[in-house]
Parts: sequence; structure tokens; C-alpha cells
Amino acid sequence: MQKELSVGEVARRSGVAVSALHFYEQRGLIQSNRTRGNQRRYGRDVLRRIAVIRVAQEVGVPLADIAAALDSLPEGRTPTRDDWSRLSTAWRDDLDRRIEQLTRLRDGLTDCIGCGCMSIDRCPLRNPDDRLARQGPGARRLLPSPRSRGEGARRADERQS
Repeated sequence: MQKELSVGEVARRSGVAVSALHFYEQRGLIQSNRTRGNQRRYGRDVLRRIAVIRVAQEVGVPLADIAAALDSLPEGRTPTRDDWSRLSTAWRDDLDRRIEQLTRLRDGLTDCIGCGCMSIDRCPLRNPDDRLARQGPGARRLLPSPRSRGEGARRADERQS
């Protein structure tokens, strides 16, 4: 039988704080068993699960998406290379969309301090006469591009230009 790890051992081996392990457990991302003295004990598979969680968080995958992905794995099994391939592929489209959005935001803020007050005549985020309100609420120019929002949104954008 494989030796279970204490919360301190998991923290040391994974590089994650004990409080983060408790948080992950509360969110259902990892599981522990309890000893008779009510101490947490983790299977060794938790180390790979934590590695998956950390990598996914580092690239900006929301915790809810990470939890859903880990829930798709059989209970107690260490995620495999094939599991990682499947999980990361599922996240790729969302990451590409966010990269595109961040790139547009970065490129649009070149001459602007962020609010537009100092460069209102040149600001790419400017919305004269609130024309973009017809497209819906929120920061319309910062939302995903028309091609990722569909044909209707693209036609609405063309009418605005």
C-alpha cells in the first residue's frame, strides 16, 4: 500500500502553502482522508493534481473551469499525459480569446493613460454620442472581436463605423 502524505509534506513537495491546500480541498479540487486524530492525509496522486491546478491558474484558467476539468477524471487516479492533453485542449480556445482581447487592449492604450481624459480626441476606446450602447452593456470595444461574437455583431460594428 502506498504511504499517504501529511498536509505539510504535500505543501513542501508541491510548493503550495498549507492554506492553499485547504482552499483547494474546500473547493473540491483535491481530497484528503482523515486519521483517527482528524489529521489530513493525501494520496500521492494529489501532487500531480496540484501541478495541474497551478499550471492552469498560472495561464489564467478560472478555478471553476479547473474544478470541472478535474471532476472529469476518475476519482483518485493521477492525471496522465493524455488527461493533460485533453484538459489543456479544452482550455485553448478560451485562452486564445483572452490573448486576443488583451492584445487589443494593450495596443489600444498606446497613447492613452487608460481613462481617455488626457487624449479623448485620439483614444481608440472613445465612443462619441454613446453609439456603442446599441450593441449592449459594458465596455464594447474591449469585448471579444466581432468575428468571435458572430455575424450579427459584425454587421452592427460595420454600421457604427
